[in-house]
Amino acid sequence: MPDDRWPSDATSSRREVTVRTRNSRSVAISAVVLGALALSGCSAPEATSSKEAPGTLIVYTNSNSDGRGEWITEKAAEAGFAIEIVGLGGADLANRIVAEKNNPVGDVVFGLNNMFFETLKAEETITAYKPSWASEVDANAGDPMDGAFWPLVEQAIVTVYDTNKVAASAVPNDVAQLHSEAKYSGRYEVNPSLGQATPQLVLSGIVANYASRSGDLGVSDTGWKEVADYYANGSPAVEGTDLYARIARGEVDYGVLPSSGITSRDAEYGTATGIVPQSDGYAYVTEQIALVAGGKRPTQSQKFIDWFGSADVQGQFAQQFAAYPVNEGARAAALPAVVELIESLPRQDIDYAAVREHIGEWVEKTELEYLP
Repeated sequence: MPDDRWPSDATSSRREVTVRTRNSRSVAISAVVLGALALSGCSAPEATSSKEAPGTLIVYTNSNSDGRGEWITEKAAEAGFAIEIVGLGGADLANRIVAEKNNPVGDVVFGLNNMFFETLKAEETITAYKPSWASEVDANAGDPMDGAFWPLVEQAIVTVYDTNKVAASAVPNDVAQLHSEAKYSGRYEVNPSLGQATPQLVLSGIVANYASRSGDLGVSDTGWKEVADYYANGSPAVEGTDLYARIARGEVDYGVLPSSGITSRDAEYGTATGIVPQSDGYAYVTEQIALVAGGKRPTQSQKFIDWFGSADVQGQFAQQFAAYPVNEGARAAALPAVVELIESLPRQDIDYAAVREHIGEWVEKTELEYLP
């Protein structure tokens, strides 16, 4: 058992934003979203203030995949908003926003998890705004102290398989068996793109139970062995190829997916998704939204956030993309199967404040020492 929580006197700075990767790329230190509804009785947003820059709202996100970006853009236009979505992986997006601190390009950012938003807050690259729907969400799921960011949706990070292909008797009793037992070697997908939010959450979940003051970067030797085995025994993700396509072709049997992606993939691939048990619980991500500090269109940005996170919009998005909204008014519109799933999955106890402090070092060590 680990000897303590992660050290508070970490060698990495809380305000350091990037680390060197093995491919010399920058990685943010630090894992949906939204939706839209064109209500027949909904009026278009008011004209922008004369002090604001005209033109299109620039919306940064890491949650524009699987048709989300196109759907949001279309519905926003119906509601009177002209937006341009700029999508990047979570860590890369946070890094970009910090890099643009002195000359902001974006107006709104959404989809990043609490860790990334805490980094943006510390770097003073987002600014507080209390949306019109603030009373409809649990403020503790966002930034209860300062209101710099507000929660939109929750999802669990799960390891999935197709019950049509994998017999129940063959499924491991715990996800850790995938990288510890030879029979699963090469049969589960690992994502080495540690500039993305979900792979960082997976890494954090592995080391969460191995905090050690005497260990390398606050992690015991046992914890680092778990990390090494996880990547060494897995099948690296194929860029541009969906996990479920690989499952359908028989290349792998298991892989990691945010829970909101299950419904659409079952419909597309004809799978019946099962979830591998995880004895210490599942990592969860709560996706947030905020104003970019110094954005050129603050009034329109506020109106967009009010519209974007409203119960009506979030409810429609939840139906369209199998999301689990934080907005209590929207939850009734969510798919019953999604609500049942999320409320049935226990949460892993992860110290995300400590993770945020150490994640840059963990990513660098993993990329340099454990990735092929």
